[in-house]
Amino acid sequence: MKRRSEFILPNISRRRFVQGLAVGGVMAATPGWLQAGITSLTSQGSAPVLSGREIDLVIAETPVNFTGVTRMATTINGAIPAPTLRLREGDEVRIRVINRLPVATSIHWHGILLPYQMDGVPGISFKGIAPGETFIYRFKLRQSGTYWYHSHSGFQEMTGMYGALIIEPRLGERHSADREHVVQLSDWTDEDPMHVFSKLKVQSDIYNFSQPTFFDFTRDVSKMGIQGALEKRQMWNSMRMNPTDLADLSAATMTFLMNGTTPAGNWTGLFSKGERIRLRFINAASNSFYDVRIPGLKLTVIQADGQDVEPVTVDEFRFGPGETYDVLVQPQDDAYTLFAQSMDRSGYARGTLATRQGLSAPTPKLDPVEWLTMADMMGSMNHEGMNHKGMDKSATERMKHSDMHSGMTNSQQSNHKMQGKKHPAQNPHSKPSPNVRHASSEYGPSVDMRVDMPSTRLDDPGIGLRNLSQRQLRPQGHRVLTLADLKSIDGVMDDLRPPLKELELHLTGNMERYSWSFDGLEFGKSTPVSLRHNERVRIILQNDTMMTHPMHLHGMWSEIETDQGELRVRRHTIPVQPAQRISYLTTPHDLGRWAWHCHLLFHMDAGMFREVVVS
Repeated sequence: MKRRSEFILPNISRRRFVQGLAVGGVMAATPGWLQAGITSLTSQGSAPVLSGREIDLVIAETPVNFTGVTRMATTINGAIPAPTLRLREGDEVRIRVINRLPVATSIHWHGILLPYQMDGVPGISFKGIAPGETFIYRFKLRQSGTYWYHSHSGFQEMTGMYGALIIEPRLGERHSADREHVVQLSDWTDEDPMHVFSKLKVQSDIYNFSQPTFFDFTRDVSKMGIQGALEKRQMWNSMRMNPTDLADLSAATMTFLMNGTTPAGNWTGLFSKGERIRLRFINAASNSFYDVRIPGLKLTVIQADGQDVEPVTVDEFRFGPGETYDVLVQPQDDAYTLFAQSMDRSGYARGTLATRQGLSAPTPKLDPVEWLTMADMMGSMNHEGMNHKGMDKSATERMKHSDMHSGMTNSQQSNHKMQGKKHPAQNPHSKPSPNVRHASSEYGPSVDMRVDMPSTRLDDPGIGLRNLSQRQLRPQGHRVLTLADLKSIDGVMDDLRPPLKELELHLTGNMERYSWSFDGLEFGKSTPVSLRHNERVRIILQNDTMMTHPMHLHGMWSEIETDQGELRVRRHTIPVQPAQRISYLTTPHDLGRWAWHCHLLFHMDAGMFREVVVS
């Protein structure tokens, strides 16, 4: 199982995560700070707000201290998070970015439709902003909603360079609120990100302290017998996979932040009883999925990725780096905890909604780590006759020899009839039309995993969030948001034409090498994806890896459809779970060169990145 002993000591797997300093964050310095060492911490709270049609942003290095150790961060206007930009739909903005770093930098406006030269991806849309230079971004705001901005250079996003971007609709908000708060989640490491990345290249599970222990094995023996327990371990060993490998980075190195504040710091958003509060949740983390809930409050989701959706009331939602959700809440008590635990259950970010400063509410315990299942590894399977938690000997053999399978995809095995409101094009899960483009390199040397029977599962909340009530982790009736719950309120499409072309790509990886890719080809070895201007295209993404990937396509909307061809919701970042096959439509309205990548920063840097050329 990678390069680590199969059974590790329980004290390591139960390691407590660092909650940080109660007053940690960006440090204010006198002019002679480096020499005199006289420091003070800035007050904790939400990011400063900038608005108007002309804005200046200064990028520089700034000392921070989140955990008791002073490190240098990459900041915008000296703040983490960067200033919240509040702009207005229809305005043409001019944003001057001044680089005071010793290295080049950039800003990408995540989810914003604009000329490709303003997209801010070095080597793709422009050359970057050299040290000492100023670059002026100019673009007209053609949309409204909750978005964010961040560096697209190196690991600068991971060291603090991210901020909220709120575009107010010219005709006013669809949903009224008495008050609103931006809730920006992120993650911070005291280590040099390049050092962290290098360690993952040597041992990809080095930060996973929830690996199977000897006591897990003895518990399996008591439940399924010695033979069943051994077969279970043999299966995972043969696949070179860890059933608890849900995230590359854990609280072993990460401190999880809410609005730049540590869990111990307890960021607080104020309200008055009876008010209707809009919470603009932004996942600005470099490598962390969060599961968000506010015990005692229902969350009415009204917007996803900046787009209004039909309101849906839930108790919890998961979102990955790049995604945003707007929710309405109506608190009645004095204090509520905003709880965002990491998907790997190693730690959490937290804050408080309160009627006054200094109040707090109980903080939930972290959920236990849930193992990945066969469905997560292999997709749609006939589970009849299976034992040992769905893993029998024949299943083990199928997984061991999966690289010898014929490679038939779900679309080649099924031919579902389209039902309900459906697009007039080919069902994405039926036999592909002749113009579907398949890569010949899907399972090359950079791939150690594959899925022959994927499924769409838009109604699956994901590992760790299934059957919470049955597992006695949540009250009865607890509802978790899924992609199936989301429906754009004005209809998905601004283009009702059927797609003229289909493009299928596999999300691939090699955990031993810590290599990530599209179709087995890391960036640098792949050729650009070519799309024609204004041509309707269906894109199919199949995840052949054991991890969930938040996939972000720059410059155009991704309009998700069900496996029955029903158009549902417009997104700019789509989480694709293990063994999942997701189909969406897009129309490239803007010419140019665009980026397409996983928004887990290390996955992108390790190769899961493609260039898209619209001509």
